[in-house]
Amino acid sequence: MMTDRLYRLVLAASLATAVSAPLSAAPDQACFESREGAAEVTPKWLDSGEMSVRCSPDTGGVLWWGDPFEGTIPMGDMAVEADYSHEEAVIKSREPYLDRNKMLTICATACHEGNYVPYPTDKSPRPLKMHQDVVPDPMKLQHGRGGIWCLDCHHPTQRDKLYDNFGGAVSFNQPQKVCGKCHGREYRDWRDGIHGKRIGMWDKGGKKRWWLCTECHDPHDVQQGERNSGFAQLAPEPPPRLPKGMENADHERMHHGPKRSDGGH
Repeated sequence: MMTDRLYRLVLAASLATAVSAPLSAAPDQACFESREGAAEVTPKWLDSGEMSVRCSPDTGGVLWWGDPFEGTIPMGDMAVEADYSHEEAVIKSREPYLDRNKMLTICATACHEGNYVPYPTDKSPRPLKMHQDVVPDPMKLQHGRGGIWCLDCHHPTQRDKLYDNFGGAVSFNQPQKVCGKCHGREYRDWRDGIHGKRIGMWDKGGKKRWWLCTECHDPHDVQQGERNSGFAQLAPEPPPRLPKGMENADHERMHHGPKRSDGGH
């Protein structure tokens, strides 16, 4: 297991290697964690003298974190017990991200409070006059291949919340409770650490940063056009440069070490 001390040593070594390269983003230029347009972060100087993140010059994604737990909050209770406890699993809140657009609260109170736009009487799909920037054609929602619509996920009367199968409101910070309604296999894999992204301590009780479903997947366009797949591919980064004086990395191919003269390993 990776102890806290070992993790800090590895992180320090990574920062020391990367800090010699020029930053690709100015301190006020945002880059993204998982996919463009979601979970954006703005590089800034830390007390240690390092930048908080380094952005990729090719994709605009985060290459490394100076402090991956900065700005995180506890994820909250999970319905199924797994390798999780409230004090160790943290996330980047999705609600402040939505609030930054100054639209979530405004729309929920100004339009969808039941007066200006009446509460819907059913979940049947219908054309929308708004939200073309999110769903160009709501009658052809690219999720569920036409089998679901907006109000299968969004709460019909609380538009700053999502919606579970029992009519309960779900925070945008816990989209897995909504996604898991249909994607049970992926939810179980995500809960157990197989699907998605996590960083942090491996030992029980160590601090862990989890990535939520909507940080990697856009629920309004999960078929990704001609790719017909739910995860947008990012251009891979170039391989790391070899240390000065090293011509190749053939030694990395010897996973079991050199053979001994007595035939052992």
